[in-house]
Amino acid sequence: MANEPPRFRPRPYPPPEFPPRRLPLFARMPPAVFPAILGLVGLGLALRRALTELGGPVDLANAVLGAMTGLWAFAAVGYGVKLARRPGVLAEDLRILPGRAGLAAATMGLMAIAAALAPMAPAVARVVLVTGLVLHAGVALAILAVFRAGPPEMRQVTPVWHLSFVGFIVGGLAAPALGWPVLAQALVIVTGALALAIWALSARQFARMVPPAPLRPLLAIHVAPAALLSQVSFNLGWTALAYGFAAGALVLAIVLAASVRWLTAAGFSALWGAFTFPMTALAAALIALGGGAMIPGLVALGVALVAVPWIGYRVLKSWAGGGLAQKTNAATA
Repeated sequence: MANEPPRFRPRPYPPPEFPPRRLPLFARMPPAVFPAILGLVGLGLALRRALTELGGPVDLANAVLGAMTGLWAFAAVGYGVKLARRPGVLAEDLRILPGRAGLAAATMGLMAIAAALAPMAPAVARVVLVTGLVLHAGVALAILAVFRAGPPEMRQVTPVWHLSFVGFIVGGLAAPALGWPVLAQALVIVTGALALAIWALSARQFARMVPPAPLRPLLAIHVAPAALLSQVSFNLGWTALAYGFAAGALVLAIVLAASVRWLTAAGFSALWGAFTFPMTALAAALIALGGGAMIPGLVALGVALVAVPWIGYRVLKSWAGGGLAQKTNAATA
């Protein structure tokens, strides 16, 4: 028996834990919650714009903005705790599409909060705006580093590129009111050029390959840059440019609205957060233009007042129950 070959022994595995081990608080904080939060902050901004134009109770919109600022801060602290526990989770979250979208939306949300604070606390708003722009630049550079190190498939153009590289335009909403019109002008020029390039690349890619059903909600993101560029251009007095971007955003939104059953064929997911902030940005842009654009702007706001809180509730409920982290493959600290 001495020449008998050694028997294969299966690798021992530890017995399953019972009850299952509980992760520390925020250890798997999902970045995918931030697009919906960005949409909720944007809803407050759009509502304030509408109430200002119509002479309504603006304090109602400010109350909404205050609540959504607190929600953003809670989520940001949660991700900060996760990042402090293990900094490597940042690169891991950026390797997946929901993570890239979420982290870019997080810093865009900070810039949107600066716009909310600008009329009431300009000194604080300046600090918030600069912080948001710096953090967004850090996220964009980190994404480029992940793209460079990752496989070629990761560098495939998606609507999320708008969030990563054009998202700086959100800072232009607050900059003119804070006495920084040159910053807003630079943001329009630079991000406008980037948005045009991404739209062109996306159109060429769409002609070759239709996105799978789970990723189709992301197509709504294409509306957001046009609507935001319209708002910032209008605030700068670049009226013709504002109307041009608003018209493009409206046409694209109508096409997407007509295709809503196709866009939502895969059923509800965290990626539905991509519907929220383009919707509110479009409403605010059209209401700002006034005149003949006011009615479609109010219609868009009415739809957003129903859809955005509903989507936000579904996403936040999934986050609270732990399902959002699992479904979006969030990194664990």
